[in-house]
Amino acid sequence: MLSWDEFDKDEGEEAAKGATATQSTAAGIDKLDNAGGVAALEARAVTADDSEAVKRAKAALDKLDIAEGLAELEGSAARVAVDEKRMINCRADLNQLVPFKYDWAWQKYLDGCANHWMPQEVNMTADIALWKSQEGLTDDERRIVMRNLGFFSTADSLVANNLALAVYRLITNPECRQYILRQAFEEAIHTHAYQYCIESLGMDEGEIFNMYHEIPSVAKKAAWGLSYTRAISDPEFNTGTVETDKELLRNLIAYYCVLEGIFFYCGFTQILSMGRRNKMTGVAEQFQYILRDESMHLNFGIDVINQIKIENPHLWDAEMKEEASQMILQGTQLEIEYARDTMPRGVLGMNAAMMEDYLKFIANRRLSQIGLKEEYPGTTNPFPWMSEIMDLKKEKNFFETRVIEYQTGGALSWD
Repeated sequence: MLSWDEFDKDEGEEAAKGATATQSTAAGIDKLDNAGGVAALEARAVTADDSEAVKRAKAALDKLDIAEGLAELEGSAARVAVDEKRMINCRADLNQLVPFKYDWAWQKYLDGCANHWMPQEVNMTADIALWKSQEGLTDDERRIVMRNLGFFSTADSLVANNLALAVYRLITNPECRQYILRQAFEEAIHTHAYQYCIESLGMDEGEIFNMYHEIPSVAKKAAWGLSYTRAISDPEFNTGTVETDKELLRNLIAYYCVLEGIFFYCGFTQILSMGRRNKMTGVAEQFQYILRDESMHLNFGIDVINQIKIENPHLWDAEMKEEASQMILQGTQLEIEYARDTMPRGVLGMNAAMMEDYLKFIANRRLSQIGLKEEYPGTTNPFPWMSEIMDLKKEKNFFETRVIEYQTGGALSWD
């Protein structure tokens, strides 16, 4: 029978063996480190085979100041602890992705990657035939397709520019930055999708892509969004004061709660309603997948905004709450005007009044998601089918509709 004394003895012996093995491994790695360092220095030596260009390159590297280069990296050189991570104004090393502080941000990055798609995978044949047919679509329906492609073809570019030129630099959490990079790529895919639709249908590309300059209801939405980019896109802009931190918060509310959270919803509903009636099914499928992406963008942005509020409660004062509420209400009003412009008559089983109710319902959601009072009490959703379309779990197998062959990364030939 094994006694506790024997058990303790065995356990102690195993621990001693483990410690010895660890020390041995550490010593072996140290020897390799020393050998590697010497080998690296020897590689820098000029040889008879070196050309003049190679000699100049080696000489230039002899003058490289490692300390100066490392100083340019943000944050300290120490390993990062979870508690040191913050959404904004963090001085911990931004190049250290783990340990995660915001698991939800990493999960959203993974979800975005899993939801990957490309525009060319959507069959546009039926749309082309319908668009070319004089009796295929009514004037109202054609106008809706053109207006929405006109707005969306540049709206996603505005969002991408805001992310790449401003937000990425100012958010100081690595896992959130990882998602922002994924989002920026998705915005590029969306712009590609609109271009693909416009090209497939043979539309006047100059007219469609320039619509945000020429159509008032489209131009107002673009101008409103750009007004919140101006300050933080300045390369000299930095957070760290109450006012600059609030400026970033305004931008996040403008782009996530309003541009992606309100400005996209009238057009999405119109195009997806068309698809439900078996019209412009290719365009509708593109919009369906874009809406899924945008829903994830919106949820990510809401989480970022709320995390900034938690970590910086002094920013979320009465003045900021009123300003945020007004931003969402202004965005709602602009989208209502856009709805009336795109849909002056009833079409697709909806009208401007129904769309106004829907946009007010959406506005209430956005207000409550960031902790503000709903401003349209009693408003209900007249388009419950939109919620189903946004539910990824109810989606058909997208790849069943693929009409072109493509290669995954593992199958690429580099010949």
